[in-house]
Amino acid sequence: MDVKISGVPVHVVEHGDGMPVLALHGAGVDHREMAGALEPAFRDRPGYRRIYPDLPGMGRTPLPDWFRGSDDTFDVVLGLVDALVGDEPFAVVGHSFGAYLARAVADRRPERVAGLALVCPIGEEIRDVPAHAVLHGSTGVADALSPDEQAQFRDYFVVHTPAMVERFREYVAPALPLVDGDGLERISDRWRLSDAAADAAPYPGPALILAGRQDSTVGYAGPWELVARYPRATFAVLDRAGHALPHEQLGLFTALVAEWLDRVDEHRTA
Repeated sequence: MDVKISGVPVHVVEHGDGMPVLALHGAGVDHREMAGALEPAFRDRPGYRRIYPDLPGMGRTPLPDWFRGSDDTFDVVLGLVDALVGDEPFAVVGHSFGAYLARAVADRRPERVAGLALVCPIGEEIRDVPAHAVLHGSTGVADALSPDEQAQFRDYFVVHTPAMVERFREYVAPALPLVDGDGLERISDRWRLSDAAADAAPYPGPALILAGRQDSTVGYAGPWELVARYPRATFAVLDRAGHALPHEQLGLFTALVAEWLDRVDEHRTA
């Protein structure tokens, strides 16, 4: 379905009923990546309404000419919360740039955010990032992909196996031709939110922060520094995982998300 926010028709896919869980994908993909990562955690867990939007400039959501930075994207995200969630408590999950936006949602709506999960989160400062290197796999595994897809796969994944190629094909590759490259470049020039709440009160709810030990995009040192802002955070650094952690460590990712949801439920009913 499409939901019009500030004149922007935002494409949204929903699954299930119950407490809303807003899932925000990273840059250069669309809702399919978050759905592919998160849906296994909800397979035997009813009572959650999963909301997967395509962020502006990706998937089936256009990026208007008047967008100038992340502030405009974040306004759309808050508009989605108001339009689809209303006054209900909800959880929010974000990957990469989506995690940056998710943090801002928790800062703006702390009384309504029942839980916050950050996967390979981009922070205000990115430092101590390792060089990209293939950790495991075999050469030629991605030969069946197109040249452009091969380049994207090799830059994103540190585990090169047939299973990872299939996940790339299903959850990442279909979004690549739908990206508004010029529009996202415009956003990236002003990717920091103008009123990021650096001095806001720490978010008090159950949180989860996951980092990839081999993440050559944001590293794991920067995400660790976020722990001080989240007194109820579980922090985990996963080996054999880069920025594509939700794919490369799907089993651990699913288990840690399930444990986080247990804490969210406990917190809500306390």
